[in-house]
Amino acid sequence: MLKIAVVDDEKVYIDQIQEYIRQYSAEKKREIQTETFCDGSALLENYSTRFDIILLDIEMGKMNGMETAREIRKKDQDVVLVFITNMAQYAINGYDVGALDYVLKPINYYTFSVRLDRAVSRVKKRQPEEILLNLPDGIKRLKVDRIHYVEVQNRMLHYHTEDGIFVVRGTLQGAEETLKESHFVRCNHWYLVNLQYVSEIRKNIVIVAGDELEISRRNKTAFLSELTDYMGMGT
Repeated sequence: MLKIAVVDDEKVYIDQIQEYIRQYSAEKKREIQTETFCDGSALLENYSTRFDIILLDIEMGKMNGMETAREIRKKDQDVVLVFITNMAQYAINGYDVGALDYVLKPINYYTFSVRLDRAVSRVKKRQPEEILLNLPDGIKRLKVDRIHYVEVQNRMLHYHTEDGIFVVRGTLQGAEETLKESHFVRCNHWYLVNLQYVSEIRKNIVIVAGDELEISRRNKTAFLSELTDYMGMGT
């Protein structure tokens, strides 16, 4: 579950942002929990590192967004900050507090969803997920960001990782479903690639953690499109 805090001293914007988050949640089929705060001091009172993303208005009367962000960073270096403002120049100083992005008022859904996509991507990169592999001799907890690619052979999945190769019974379709939100894409019928480890494309070959894998004609367009989108994300 993704946890988002919305901080704004104008109820009309809090209501609008909550509605946009509900729409985004439905479109992306992602469970999102929101908490709202009418000013920065309300957020900071008994602050804990429970939020993944904070959507923070800059121009608030009691305690403005920049002051709030500085206090947040004293307690939480990981939470993703996105400013909400009437004027873009107010958000420039956001880089001093590690803000990822900003959304301009009046807010429209398309712009909001693009910014939220970017924030969610940052959260995913910040918090590596884990999967459980049922190996013949026990269970292995495996961090998703350590998997280079998954290979299927004779109904057995071979997880090629930084720690070696782990083999379990399964289907590539099942692995694809499990890893679908972690930037894994098929390059052909036998391989599911972690885009994080792609270093080069040569004609119909993709280099993944030093290994050469074939890109099939059927998968090439989708694979290159996914790779382009991934490489264009914020770091």
